[in-house]
Amino acid sequence: MCFDLLLISNTSGMIKILHKTKRIALVAHDNKKKDLIDWCVYNKAFLKDHKLLATGTTGRLLEEKLDMDVKKLLSGPLGGDQQIGSMIAEGKVDVLIFFWDPMEAQPHDPDIKALLRLAVVWNIPFACDRATADFLLTSPLMRDDYECMIPDYGQYIKRKV
Repeated sequence: MCFDLLLISNTSGMIKILHKTKRIALVAHDNKKKDLIDWCVYNKAFLKDHKLLATGTTGRLLEEKLDMDVKKLLSGPLGGDQQIGSMIAEGKVDVLIFFWDPMEAQPHDPDIKALLRLAVVWNIPFACDRATADFLLTSPLMRDDYECMIPDYGQYIKRKV
């Protein structure tokens, strides 16, 4: 595994340390961009202590509204969702906030499903709506280092096909 964080091996897998300064990925579908931006503006005082990254248009809009640096990736349909998924797999994203639109089909639905799947595979906290994002951000675990259990995929990797 190519994590850039401290990994500690134990009997049931690995422990990845999510440091006090979290790397937060922010993603929103077009119909949810305003909701995500409003949420980020409301939580600006908290978010300023973390590293933010976002898919293309969302990142640009957030940078303008927050007056903060946001690492901007490609637009979601152009590969930005996959870029974030790759960063999750590499241990370079600690938290995913993804306001997705459940009422509208997206041309890149397989990418979206893959992104959410990777958040579960690598056991990172993620929220897909404002209420869950509020609970996540206000958790005391967000304010300090956190030991995140990473499942042991050794057997899966070694399987014979």
